[in-house]
Amino acid sequence: MIQDYQPLSCDLYDYIEIACLHRYQLHIELVGGARLDARAMTTLTTPDKEEFLLVQNEGGQERLRLDQITAITPLTEGASFGRVLLGNQIC
Repeated sequence: MIQDYQPLSCDLYDYIEIACLHRYQLHIELVGGARLDARAMTTLTTPDKEEFLLVQNEGGQERLRLDQITAITPLTEGASFGRVLLGNQIC
């Protein structure tokens, strides 16, 4: 069962936006230990104020709720940041 959405802090959200702006290929670590590699496309916000990262991989597009992502690591050469641990502090 997924808990109520916990927004990211503004400074951590900035890394998500940079990844989308540059369409970085990311290694994404999720709550529960799952991992995937995918290209960051954009962010989405639902009417309930839940925020998602839309990613693209071989299987198509997938929405990842931001508070279910524990870390992102750019795989794109020359990325402007390295591995970022995401938390659930409110913006």
